[in-house]
Amino acid sequence: MCRLYGFRSNEPTKVECTLVHAQNALLMQSRSDEIGRAHSDGWGIAYYDDREPHVERNASAAHHGLHFSNAAERVYSPTVISHVRLATVGIPTVENCHPFRFGNWVFAHNGTVQGINQLRPILIDEISVDLQNGIVGDTDSELLFHWLMQRLLRHRVVDKNSCLSLDESIDVIAESLTLLDQRCRDAEPTKPAKLNTVLTDGHVMIASRLRNSLHWAHRDGIRDCEICGIPHVNHQPGFHYKAVVLASEPLSHERWTEIPDGSIVSIDSQLETRTMSMRAPTSTESNLS
Repeated sequence: MCRLYGFRSNEPTKVECTLVHAQNALLMQSRSDEIGRAHSDGWGIAYYDDREPHVERNASAAHHGLHFSNAAERVYSPTVISHVRLATVGIPTVENCHPFRFGNWVFAHNGTVQGINQLRPILIDEISVDLQNGIVGDTDSELLFHWLMQRLLRHRVVDKNSCLSLDESIDVIAESLTLLDQRCRDAEPTKPAKLNTVLTDGHVMIASRLRNSLHWAHRDGIRDCEICGIPHVNHQPGFHYKAVVLASEPLSHERWTEIPDGSIVSIDSQLETRTMSMRAPTSTESNLS
């Protein structure tokens, strides 16, 4: 299990207070989540400078030392994904820390692909050699990322650097996760998979909630940070600021909404959001396999 954070805005924003200083910041969750579990098996922060993603990862606990805090302090971006890890598959190494990157895409996962020992050869067989060569760790999460990217690429709704059709990408991810969930049930009937994910190319973001908590908050207009009293936005006069924050647990005192279980949510390049339920694989599934 892990804890996720995703952020999209239409102007570069400093996220240090949310990640480090807020009442329930990701740093705090690395020490103890809502049911008292520590997430001490590594951390990662990914952010975008123009189109280019930058990913910093560390196999130590986010609450040990100043590495996580210092990394968060440097982030000033319109798109951020961060993650603190509680290892279930794969040992605590940098290679196994989220977020993972492929081209301009960045991905993190909160949960477990149940029956992974049985499913690993099946999933790998469905991934191209080029994508297989990009898998450097041994987690179920990194394999899940490359498997999803393969399906998105095969359906031609994304390329290596960007989303070509957000609506079609949402459909592919919904069908893919539904298929994977069924495979996990077949492999491990008594332990349902937990498949909370977040994926971005820096301009759009797609997330899923399946059997782990996930919330979001919408920000409309400039506001002062409840921690330090400043807005943290590189704001242009006359421009209307918007932002959407995703998190496993509410991080601050602002209004958070729980995302329904079994849902896919998306944030487009204009910060418009959409929520849809996952559904059973359709006739297009044969083209995705």
